[in-house]
Amino acid sequence: MEFFQQLLNALSLGAIYALIALGFTMVYGVLRFINFAHSDVFMIGAVVGSLLGNHLPLGTWWGGLVCLLGAMAVCALLGVIIERVAYRPLRNSPRLNVLITAIGVSLLIEYLFQNEHVFGAAPRSFPAVFPSIVWQWQGLTLSSSQLIVIGVALVLVVALELIVYRTRIGTAMRAVSLNPRAAQLVGINPNVVVTFTFALGSALAGAGGVLYALNYQSVEPLMGVMPGLKAFVAAVLGGIGSIPGAALGGLLIGGIETFIGGSQFSTYKDAIAFALLILILLFRPTGLLGRRIPEKV
Repeated sequence: MEFFQQLLNALSLGAIYALIALGFTMVYGVLRFINFAHSDVFMIGAVVGSLLGNHLPLGTWWGGLVCLLGAMAVCALLGVIIERVAYRPLRNSPRLNVLITAIGVSLLIEYLFQNEHVFGAAPRSFPAVFPSIVWQWQGLTLSSSQLIVIGVALVLVVALELIVYRTRIGTAMRAVSLNPRAAQLVGINPNVVVTFTFALGSALAGAGGVLYALNYQSVEPLMGVMPGLKAFVAAVLGGIGSIPGAALGGLLIGGIETFIGGSQFSTYKDAIAFALLILILLFRPTGLLGRRIPEKV
């Protein structure tokens, strides 16, 4: 039963990494750059969920749903603002300029939220916004929070797949990703597509922030740094630019971290995750499900 318990924990953690990785892979798929501020949007999702939860009845399904949707809405708006203010003016600049700007936006958000007038550096407890139920069966412990994390992540991944492959805006996203100039010639507005991509990816990060805080019961301004880095590893592992790849990478990183964390090598679990990134870049830079896209000149 210990194996199945760890497998359940791995699915729960991997689902959160998958949600964050999807935001990385969507932005990269359309704009071909890494939005390192994405991990801080994840943190803001947890903060918004915490603030909403403190003003809603605790332990109710509707209260938890309001927290989740509210965090997703705020993070979607924040993603749009970040793209409009920080990234759009640099869209035709060298990639290095955009990368440095992304790092700058990330640091700005982190240090802004450490200010005591905004949030404060001290960790705060996350309210029990969803009902807390624990089931036990033959040594296997299953909590409602784990089921919520896995269920919400599954619904959001399926919804994202439907949006990208079954809607007009999804078709436009794929067209801009393939050839922005040709997409513009057939009447697609790249600005609208990029804005929608940032909003959608940021909303997923906001949901991931709430689900992560729900499991770990703590919120603080730097909480997104390590999960964000591991989600980036997950995106590269699965094949950055691939939605199924990001989901698969998140589950694999969650599984590796959980099973190694329960072994004698637990102190090396973070190092192993980043060593895996190096190996992937060396031997399969396109990732498990990614494909090589020729550069257009």
